[in-house]
Amino acid sequence: MTLIPSFEIVGALAATLTTICWLPQAVRTIRTRETRAISALTQGIFAVGLALWLVYGLAIGSWPIIVANALTFLLVSTILALKLRYG
Repeated sequence: MTLIPSFEIVGALAATLTTICWLPQAVRTIRTRETRAISALTQGIFAVGLALWLVYGLAIGSWPIIVANALTFLLVSTILALKLRYG
């Protein structure tokens, strides 16, 4: 049995919290289709940043970085798609 190093646990906790923080915004945006207060530029830049973090996580094999950025990318991309569709 391999133990997870403590820094991986910290990374996993940080990844979990920063991913969860996007969930309420995504749920609200999906339910209401209200996107006036959301910046498409900011969401787009953030989505590209998440994609780059995901590539980095894959390159170094860090599961907290991979999982967190993949899930957050999905949430942010959903918000961005709704922004582009509903303005």
